[in-house]
Amino acid sequence: MTIAVLPEPRVQARLFGERHWRQLEQIGTVVRNEQDGPPQPAALRALVEGADFAITSWGCPPLTQDVLGPAPALQAVIHAAGTVKGLVTPALWERGIRVSSGYGQLGIGVAETALGLTIASLKNMWALTQSTRSGAWSPGKEKVRELYEVTVGVVGAGKAGSHYIRLLRNFQLDILLYDPFVSSERAAAMGAVKTELDDLLSKSDVVSIHAPSLPETHKMMNRERLALMKDDAILINTARGSIVDEQALVEELRKGRLFACLDVTDPEPPAADHPLRGLPNCILTPHIAGAVNNGVKRLGQFAIDEVKRLLAGEALEGEVRAEQLSTLA
Repeated sequence: MTIAVLPEPRVQARLFGERHWRQLEQIGTVVRNEQDGPPQPAALRALVEGADFAITSWGCPPLTQDVLGPAPALQAVIHAAGTVKGLVTPALWERGIRVSSGYGQLGIGVAETALGLTIASLKNMWALTQSTRSGAWSPGKEKVRELYEVTVGVVGAGKAGSHYIRLLRNFQLDILLYDPFVSSERAAAMGAVKTELDDLLSKSDVVSIHAPSLPETHKMMNRERLALMKDDAILINTARGSIVDEQALVEELRKGRLFACLDVTDPEPPAADHPLRGLPNCILTPHIAGAVNNGVKRLGQFAIDEVKRLLAGEALEGEVRAEQLSTLA
């Protein structure tokens, strides 16, 4: 059993610690890319020759037929990162090679971050921190809310959105869901009520965006939809900056009507003089919701566990099929 690890050493070091390498070596022979820099097709051909499984991640190029040629026994490609759109090619599907993505593991961190932003924003912690730093003590406490008997709207029930909903179920609140690919029955099983986007926006105290970046979602949160949101509502975006019309959001925030927590912008980073940077009711974080430092090791463990699941004949946790690509980020 041969496992080819294709990312460059710098990326490997982020994904795998010593305990991860030991696990891989217990499964079979591990062939590692030892060349610095983005992997090149010729080097990948040599690495995958005779391999049963390939682990990919950030920086890996498309796996074309030319790259895959020396690997007639290759069963699966496990992508220890998010999107596989820049990796998969028709050659993979034609040869029946299975593909798995770690986007679900990234979604765990995203959902946890969204929950943290939800709690901190409802508690008005951001403003209270500033006022206490300046010598005050209680101004702003009247705006503190608990994660109790409020309505949270979730836009998108992919891996991150679904996990966010699971986390919210630990609290006594109402959850609304907008996702055109999720049925009312499925939403109810998750613990949410399926609704249309405009209805969700008008009823929610917190709106958390977890939709993919697709042509259909580009600037989905436009001027008209932002205007539907309740006064003092909180908008959280840990998905993609392109989903929000930032100019329209700036206009709403300048009215003092909404509060926003943005982990993503379009582009990233925003210009140094971008108005979002200076608005007191806007919290900006530099795209840290997913895996950043120690959390990246979760992706390495995911890749190992997927190989184990394949060998045990179990379902893959992150399997991606060709027909799913059009609706994935």
